[in-house]
Amino acid sequence: MAEFLLVHGAWHGAWCWDEVAGALRDRGHVVRSIELPGHDRPGDRTRKWNRVAGYVEAIAAGVAGCDVPPILVGHSMGGYVVQRYLENATVRAAVLVASVPRNGTLVPHLRAIRRHPGPALGALGLLDFYRLIGSVELTRDLFFRPETPDEVVQTTFDRLQGESALAIASMTIRRVRPSRVKSPVSVVAGSRDQIFTVAEQSRLADVYNASIEVLDGGHDLMLDTCWPELVGTLNRVALPGS
Repeated sequence: MAEFLLVHGAWHGAWCWDEVAGALRDRGHVVRSIELPGHDRPGDRTRKWNRVAGYVEAIAAGVAGCDVPPILVGHSMGGYVVQRYLENATVRAAVLVASVPRNGTLVPHLRAIRRHPGPALGALGLLDFYRLIGSVELTRDLFFRPETPDEVVQTTFDRLQGESALAIASMTIRRVRPSRVKSPVSVVAGSRDQIFTVAEQSRLADVYNASIEVLDGGHDLMLDTCWPELVGTLNRVALPGS
């Protein structure tokens, strides 16, 4: 069995892993979900100014509390933070789930502006990134598939919160350094992810010489209806050949 540390992405909190974490525990694994600084108030719409360095420190503290080297699982921004942490540390393995791609978030930002110019430009102009996900319709379009049940989308929207403009800027400017990462890496992508494309995820896998698995879901693979398939993927990382 394995010990997992689950790291959420932008706008989310540790709550987004509840079903995945429960299913992994049912399979005998030890599972902890990290709450990144400033993400402990679901539904909070205020602007935040947390730095990625603080997020990396939160992972370091989580790893220090593990009994054995864990498997780090990072979703979206969490995948970026996991990669930053692994530039100077090692763990048993890392799984990047719909992660910030190798070249950062500039191209995804431009894609968001084309897709939703009003909210995206408002978020950039006012440094208020809640505006980018600030309606049920935006939440569905960015994080889910058209057929994802309304209840899933609504529950997620109710819990989303603002994201730090400083963290967003870091992901745009400061690229990760895969050459420094010594831990084995796997990549999981969503076939209908509107934020980071499968092609971007494939290039991310390439720089790590990593495997990639594409699930039939949107960006929030741990919340969309494909989440049991994600559990299966994580279990295979923990128990090769299972």
